[in-house]
Amino acid sequence: MDSDGTQDARGTHATPVPRPAAPPDPPVVPPRPTRAPDSSAFLTWLRTPRPEALPGVWRFGHSPRAVEEPEEIPTRQLLSGALIAFLVGWLIWSLLQNGYLGSWWWIPFDLIVPDSWRGDDSVIGDVGNALVYRGYEVLVAIGIMIGVARLGRWSEVWHRFGAPRFRRRPPAPAAPVPEQDPAEWPQLRAVGAVDAAERLAAEARAGMMRDVDHARLVRAWQSVRSGRHSLATFTGAVLTDGAAACPHPSGARDLPARLAPHDLVTGQVRLGTTADDPRNPYAYRGTGLALGPELLGTSLLAIGPAGSGKTGTVVRPLAESLCLHALAGRAAVVVVGAAGTGLGPADAYDVVVRIGNPESVYDLDLYGGTTDPDEAAAVLAEALAGDLADPHPGSDGRRATTVLAQLLGPFRAVHGRFPSVPELRQLLDGAPGPLAALRTALEGSGQESLLRELDARERQMAQPGDVGGVLADRVALLDRPAFAGFFDTSGQSRPFSLKALDHPVRVRIDLPARGHADASRMLTRLVLAQFTASVAVREDRSLFACLILDDATGAVTPEAVRGIQRLRSGNAGAVLTLRSLDDAPRPLRGPLLGAAGCRMALSGITPWDGQDFAEVWGKEWTEARDVTDRQIIAETPAGKAVHMVRRVITGKAPTARAVTVRQVERERWSASELAHAVPPGHAVLSLTDVRGEHAPPLLVDLRG
Repeated sequence: MDSDGTQDARGTHATPVPRPAAPPDPPVVPPRPTRAPDSSAFLTWLRTPRPEALPGVWRFGHSPRAVEEPEEIPTRQLLSGALIAFLVGWLIWSLLQNGYLGSWWWIPFDLIVPDSWRGDDSVIGDVGNALVYRGYEVLVAIGIMIGVARLGRWSEVWHRFGAPRFRRRPPAPAAPVPEQDPAEWPQLRAVGAVDAAERLAAEARAGMMRDVDHARLVRAWQSVRSGRHSLATFTGAVLTDGAAACPHPSGARDLPARLAPHDLVTGQVRLGTTADDPRNPYAYRGTGLALGPELLGTSLLAIGPAGSGKTGTVVRPLAESLCLHALAGRAAVVVVGAAGTGLGPADAYDVVVRIGNPESVYDLDLYGGTTDPDEAAAVLAEALAGDLADPHPGSDGRRATTVLAQLLGPFRAVHGRFPSVPELRQLLDGAPGPLAALRTALEGSGQESLLRELDARERQMAQPGDVGGVLADRVALLDRPAFAGFFDTSGQSRPFSLKALDHPVRVRIDLPARGHADASRMLTRLVLAQFTASVAVREDRSLFACLILDDATGAVTPEAVRGIQRLRSGNAGAVLTLRSLDDAPRPLRGPLLGAAGCRMALSGITPWDGQDFAEVWGKEWTEARDVTDRQIIAETPAGKAVHMVRRVITGKAPTARAVTVRQVERERWSASELAHAVPPGHAVLSLTDVRGEHAPPLLVDLRG
C-alpha cells in the first residue's frame, strides 16, 4: 500500500505529485534508546493525556483550570484573621474554665449524660467521674476549635503554607491497560489485525517510530475505515515496512529541523503562552497557546509592523506544522513569501518555485493548470486587475475577464495552448500582426463562434476606456528579462499548478526580493485566486489545504475576500499577514476582518488599526468599582484630638471609604490599549474554530 488514498486522487495520475526540490536523504533508523523501552521519549509523548480544552489551548499534558477565578484572600489578611480567631477561641475557653461565663455550658451534660455514668466516692468512682467530665470538656474544646478554625480559615492557611512543604512527589503513573494503550494499537486489534498491531508496537518500543509515522499510519487507518482501501492492503504494507509503511510521495518521514513544539496527535503547534493578565479569562491564563487545522480552517489574519515577529513567531511555525501534516498525509500547504525571508529550508518542501531565479527547478503555471479559457480568464483577471476595481470603474473584474476570454479562447483553439506572456501582451495591446494571424487561422478552421469573439475584441479596442490597455500594462510587468524563463506555456519547463492540492504536497513560492514589487503583488493575487478556485473543485476534501501569504499587501480585493469566506466549506484556510490595515482598501477592511475567524494584532500597531480591531471584537459587560474617600469630621474635643494624633502619625486626614460596584459595557480591547499596552513580543489574538466555538481576545506571549 503506497498511499492512504489522499495521495492518489482520481484523475491526477497523469500529473503526479512533484517530488522534493532537493533529493531526500535516505531514511535513517534512529538508534535504540539507552533507557528501558517503555520509558522512551516517543512512548511518553504518545501516552501523555490530551484532555478536551477550550479553543487555542495547548492540549498536550494540559491540566484544565476553573472557569471563574477563585477569590483569594491576601496573605496578610488571611494570617491576621487566623491569629485573631485563635486568640478569640483561647479567650472563650479560658472564660469557661474560670467560670466567668457561668455554668450554662454544663446544661447539655446534665441533660444527656445519665446518672448511672457518674461514679461514687470510691477510687474507681473518681476515675469514672474524671473520664466523663474531662471527656465532655474535650468535646466542648473541639467544638470551639472547629468554630474558630472555620472562622479563621485555618484550612486555607494549611493548604497555602503548610501542605506544599509536606507534599510528596506524585507517584509514577501506572502502565496503561493494553486495551487502552495507544502504543499497542487497540484499533487494529479490535478488527483482528493482531500481527500488524504487534509489528507497530514492537517498533514503537524499539524507538523506530516517529510522531510523523504514527500520524501517517493513523491517517492511513482512517482511509481503511472509510472504505477507500482494504484492511488486507493496509496490514500487508505494515507487515512489510513497519513504521515506514504508507509513505509520503517524497519518501521523507520528518523535516530536516524543527523550531516550534508540535503535537501531531491533536494537530497543534504551540505559538506561545497566554499571559497571566486580568484581561484574559481565568481558564486561559498561563496555558499554552496553540493553533491547528480546526482553527486555521476559519483563516488567520495577522497585523503587525515590520519587526513585530510575524514571520518568525507566526508564519514559520505554522508552515512547519502544515509541512508535518503533509508528510502525515493530512494536508497540502502552499507558502508564499519574498526570497530569503526564512520560510524554512528547501529540503522541507516538495516544490520550491523561485520566480526570477534562473536556477529554479519549477515554474509557475500562469493559468492555474486549467484547460477552460473562461476559468483561466477569470483567475488571470483577478491577478491583473483585481486591485483596480474600485479606483477604475471601467476596469472591473468582469470586463477584464471578458477581454481575456475573448483572446484566450481563440488562441487555444488555434495553438492548443494558452499564450505566453509576450504573446498575451501583444494581443492585449492590439498589435495588428498577431491578431491578423489569429483571425486567419480561425477562418481556416471554420470556428465561427470564436471569430465573433475576436470581432468583438477588435471593436472594443477602438472605443475609449478599453480595459485591454490596462491589462497589457499589467502583463508588461511580467514581460521582463528577469522573468524570461518563467510562465512558459510551450511545455519546455516544469510548471507547478495548484490543481495538485488533491495531494499532500508541500510548496514554497519565492517572489522576487526587490526591484519587482508590483510584479510580486500581482503574483500574490494570482496564487490566492488560483488557490481559492482550486480548493472549491477538489475531489478529495478530506485533505486540509492551506495557503500562507507572508505578506498579503496588494492581495486584498473584493473577490479575494469572498474567496476566503468560502474556504471553510472546502476544508481549507488561509493565513495572511499585513504590516497595517492601510495595506488593504478602506472599504474592504471590515469585510476582511469579518472573513477571518482568527484575528491577531501584534505589538506596535497604530491606533487606527487598533480601532478596527476594537470594533470587530465588540464590547462586554464588566464590573466597575468606584472608590470614594470622604473625610471624617470630628465633632467632639476627644474626637478632634484623636484625629490630630492620627494625622501626625500617618500624615493623612482620617477618611471613610465608600465602594460602588456597577455593571458597565466596555470594549474588550480599546484602540489605545492595542496600540500602547501590548508589550513587545506579545499579541492579542481572538480565535474561532470550524465548529463555531470561539475564544475572546487573548494577550499572548509569543516568546514563551
